[in-house]
Amino acid sequence: MSDYVVGIDMGSTSTKLLVSTPDGHQVLVVSRRSPWTNLDHGQAEMTAAQAIAVVHELAAEADTRLDEGYRIVALGVSGMAEAGVLLDAAGEALAPIMAWFDPRGAAQIAATPADFRAEFPGRTGLPVGPLASVSKLLHLRDTGIALAGTTFLNVPEFVVHALGGPRVAEYSLVSRTGLIDQDDSTPWQAALDVLGVDASILGRLVSAGEAVGTLSDPDMPAGFQGAALTIAGHDHLVSAVAAGATHTGQLYDSMGTAEALVRVLDDTLPFAARERLAHAGINCVRHVIPGKYVLLAGTKSGLLMRRVLQLLGITDATGRARVDDETMALPVDGTVSDAGLAVSGARNDDGVLKIVAQSDGLSPAELFAASLRHGNDMLAECMAVMDREVAPPTSTVLTGGWSSMASVVRSRSALLPEVTVSTHDEGTAYGAALFAAFAVSSSSSFEDVAEAFLSSSLLTTERS
Repeated sequence: MSDYVVGIDMGSTSTKLLVSTPDGHQVLVVSRRSPWTNLDHGQAEMTAAQAIAVVHELAAEADTRLDEGYRIVALGVSGMAEAGVLLDAAGEALAPIMAWFDPRGAAQIAATPADFRAEFPGRTGLPVGPLASVSKLLHLRDTGIALAGTTFLNVPEFVVHALGGPRVAEYSLVSRTGLIDQDDSTPWQAALDVLGVDASILGRLVSAGEAVGTLSDPDMPAGFQGAALTIAGHDHLVSAVAAGATHTGQLYDSMGTAEALVRVLDDTLPFAARERLAHAGINCVRHVIPGKYVLLAGTKSGLLMRRVLQLLGITDATGRARVDDETMALPVDGTVSDAGLAVSGARNDDGVLKIVAQSDGLSPAELFAASLRHGNDMLAECMAVMDREVAPPTSTVLTGGWSSMASVVRSRSALLPEVTVSTHDEGTAYGAALFAAFAVSSSSSFEDVAEAFLSSSLLTTERS
């Protein structure tokens, strides 16, 4: 009988399930497209049933590919933050899951009392806007859903609950709800008062990698039954751990639908610093590493690049490879200046692709180069703000789906220090498996478990 651990990544674009040995040797990965329904005005949603159905499908596929008599000893779930499920007392989902980039809630958070909005950035480490989950909850309340007596679970927390775990809230995920005071990582009373709820709207606070129950969902394969369950936490932070980007001098740039810059902190920053950062769109919140914090700056550059390629009729790997080659044949910033061709909309509070073409001689490659140029401009703004609060980084680990394109790596290398590229395709799912291994380890040190686990990884980096 073979024992394995499983990591699940509930991603914005796709959902992945990775099987590994407990000491870090990857066995297999299965994947499905995340089942969003796209609506008008940048809105997207999926039902709670759809989310867990994808997990069931992936587990069933893995079951057919694993050796007979295998046993999953632990399962960790990572994934997107700022998207979740509102459950009633009986465990029924009261509304669909709204995507993290869904703008619903913007009007409601803007209508909260002025003193609440003034304190929000320094208290929560987050900007005032629709991304924080409190905004989505205010939107649901305005649609007629009574929030009293409900529990909000971020997507990875919900999946663990649906598989048999309790209602718990992992620190890195709940840090992004707008309901947590970053001074002491406890529920912020003023936010609860705005919603008209008490602290029970959140599950019991737990750390990433903490065992929180056992898998008992009858729709999961027999080999998964009885596995220890844990929440690995926020996907960008989990993939940073998997890439070994865990030190204060490193910058981690994860390029998926969102592009996230991660900087590790040994402690939270003071209220005034959190406030300054949040006003610039940069978060100061809890890390998945026990006791650590992060600066997390996000843009929607990946979302915009995807939409640029869709406009060009490029939706597959062959098309991406072609435009990548064509873009590499141009100078790093293209040959058309912003005055002739400009892309915008990548700010985290925006996400609406805008293209202004005021020149001839344009091409798909020039348009893609313009989108990369805009992404660099947004990152430069974020870097400048972070560097005023903490020492500048000395090296960068670049990863995520977009980092497979040479033109993307070249563009980011022109801006970021000492770039190396992670070659592991599924860093988040692999990192979730690491946290699963920690959940059943006899070691009390996450660092020791991570070092041993990652030393067996196929994850390598190469200098750009």
